Formats: sequence, C-alpha cells, structure tokens
Amino acid sequence: MKVLKFGGTSIGTPSKIKNLTKIININDKNIIVLSAFSGTTNKLLEIINENKKIKYRCLLIEKLYNEYILFINELFTENKEYINKALLIINKSFDIIKKSDIKLSKNILAQGEIISSNILYLYLTSINIKCHIISALDFMKIDENYEPIFDFIKNKINNIINNNIDKYNLFITQGYICKNIDNEIDNLKRGGSDYTASIIGYALNSTEVQIWTDIDGMHNNDPRIIKNTNYIPELSFDSAAELSYFGAKILHPCSVLPAQKKKYQ
Repeated sequence: MKVLKFGGTSIGTPSKIKNLTKIININDKNIIVLSAFSGTTNKLLEIINENKKIKYRCLLIEKLYNEYILFINELFTENKEYINKALLIINKSFDIIKKSDIKLSKNILAQGEIISSNILYLYLTSINIKCHIISALDFMKIDENYEPIFDFIKNKINNIINNNIDKYNLFITQGYICKNIDNEIDNLKRGGSDYTASIIGYALNSTEVQIWTDIDGMHNNDPRIIKNTNYIPELSFDSAAELSYFGAKILHPCSVLPAQKKKYQ
C-alpha cells in the first residue's frame, strides 16, 4: 500500500480536487492523507483568537462558511445532489466552530481536515470511484510528551484496513489531527499532516510515502523567495531531516524519522 499526502495548496480549489483523479491510480492500494484546504487552519486560529470579540468572530465564521459553500457549489456542478450531502458535513463542523468554549480550540482546529477529507470522499463517490473514509481520531494517538504511540497506531490502523481491504483499494483519512493520552482531540502541530503520512507509512509497512505539494520537491533554496533555484532529485534521510529542521517548509521536521526507521530508499 502507498501513502499519498496532499497539502492544503494542492487541494485548495475545486479544480485541484478534480485533478487528484489524474494522480491517484485507483487500481493500486492507496491511502490518501489530507490537510485542510489552503489557509483554513490560519482562519480557524483567527476565529479562536478573536473569542472575546463576538461580533468580529461571527463575521470571520460567516466568511469561512461562505467560502465552503462556494467551493462545494463549484465542485459538484454536475452532481448537484451531492451539494446537500456536503452541506450536512459542513454544517456539522460549523456547529463545533461556533462554540465559544476555548477548551474546544483543538476540536475547532480539527474541523479543517475533517471537512476537506469528507468533501474529497463525496467527490470521488460522486464520480463512481469506490473509496472508504476512515477517521484519524480512531487510530492516531500521542502520549503525554506529544510523541506518537506507534504500537497503538500500528494495531489500530492495521485492524481498520484489514477489515476493509477486500472491499476497497482506496482509503481517505485526515492528517494533523489525533487523540491525546486523555482521549481528547489534539493535533501534531503545524505541518503535522506530513508527519501523519509518514507514521501511517511506518505502521502499514507501505512501499512508498508521497508528499504532494505546490512545488516539485526539495530545492537548494526557497523557490517562493529566490529565483532560478535548482531541484534536488535525491537526498539522504539525514540531509532531508536537516533541511526541514532548519526551515525547509516542504517537509515537517519530524516526518523523516518514521520513514528512516523503515529504511525506505
């Protein structure tokens, strides 16, 4: 099984969601790990931080909600019955987002990934691609030091996959979100979807972990800042980890370790 992680910029518009079907080989065994749509986590953080300014917070929520409505209306132009299905998912998440209890902040942040993964699931289903969505909250868990509990994750996700592998080639789940040692909704920090993908790859003994983003790989400098950078086609795990640690945004600094443990090439 291969793990394919798609970042927020690579799924941030309806046209990009539709393009995923050109990347995913539906005849292979794949698990897709999704981030929230581009910019969503920042907007949710702003909503949380404006908790005391009720009027402004309500405006931020309304603006984000309307962005999702526009998104699904454009995505499902040919399958309008799926707009109502997507709307149910969005409304359920926004019922949580609207709650003002600061203790729910991690739950509020989780809604970005929950919405994006369910919208992708609905879109693939609408075009007759058979797939199965699984919740990262059912298998991704961290300990009191915010480290993944690998044995727990491995046992849980393998049970989930093995119970469905005869019926589905394609699985969809969320990056970033998890449960903590107290069984509360938590997360793997910013950029954590990369980490989720590599942990899943480790747990499932996957043949590949692919990280899809808006640039074509590691460069010798940040192509969003410096012109005419050079693409680096191959790196050792140590070099990739070092570049990530010192600021290369293409990979979460922790995401290399699970793959390194498996000695992937």
